[in-house]
Amino acid sequence: MKPIRLDQDVLSLTEFRAGMSSRVRQIAETRRPMLLTQNGRGVAVVLDVREFEAMQEQIGVSKDVIGGLLDVAAGRAVPHEEVMAKLLEELHDTTKAEE
Repeated sequence: MKPIRLDQDVLSLTEFRAGMSSRVRQIAETRRPMLLTQNGRGVAVVLDVREFEAMQEQIGVSKDVIGGLLDVAAGRAVPHEEVMAKLLEELHDTTKAEE
């Protein structure tokens, strides 16, 4: 995701509401998020849907990697060579059964 540009991408809720269509277009074109403020404090971030989907995908991949690392650390992993040998054995058995 592209970083927020403080001079263009931080608006009060009132400013955002007043020019919502053009602001949504800006978000879509720049692919940068927009920080919305209320009483001078950040209250919401508006993202382009493609950027949101990419973030969701990255979070999913990160969770899978962390889960895999935890499995390895806990001894719940099988070496690649063992997995390949088992798959080849099953493939061989399946091929024989079809003959």
